[in-house]
Amino acid sequence: MPKQTFFNLKEEKRQTLIDAAKKEFSRVSLYDASISNILKTAGIPRGSFYQYFEDKEDIFFYLLNEDAKERHEHFVSYLKKYEGDLFETMTGLFQDALEYSQDRGKNDFIRNAILNMNYKIENTFAKVLSEETFSNRYTEIYHLVDTKKLNITSEQELFHVLQIIVAVTMQNLVQSFARDLPIDAAMKNYTVELGLLKKGLLSKS
Repeated sequence: MPKQTFFNLKEEKRQTLIDAAKKEFSRVSLYDASISNILKTAGIPRGSFYQYFEDKEDIFFYLLNEDAKERHEHFVSYLKKYEGDLFETMTGLFQDALEYSQDRGKNDFIRNAILNMNYKIENTFAKVLSEETFSNRYTEIYHLVDTKKLNITSEQELFHVLQIIVAVTMQNLVQSFARDLPIDAAMKNYTVELGLLKKGLLSKS
């Protein structure tokens, strides 16, 4: 987490540092990123950086966490848009993620993070539907999802359904970015897998 001195900065200076960090993390992965490049772009001395953040991982995960909060808000707004249909919601979010990634530049920050995934990065992405987040905003989410369309019998089962769909979504994003698939091809793969989840995998015969 950033130090308090970062939050004490004027909004313009905070945004300048954030934009510089996103630019560097869009250029290369976290592991190859250079604090020197961030400082040069932001126009601040090295000593100032360490007044705000511990290291490059600190600012990287701050940015990733902020993105996770934004994605959670998108998830809620899409649930409202699609009247609680969980599969329509996730399809819309997935397509948005693909279209967003097509706009190169700052958006490569998320693309690079996904393509260089480790447990900590994956855990941050998953925070949008983590048990803690789900518990904190449980009432809002549970009442937005049209559970009548789902074959579930409890609130806990809804949480696990969300976890399964998120896992499928993340895997499809990784494959789409790694293979540089056109949006229509990536959407076709994703909808096939969501379709299998909707039908269920066990034969009824």
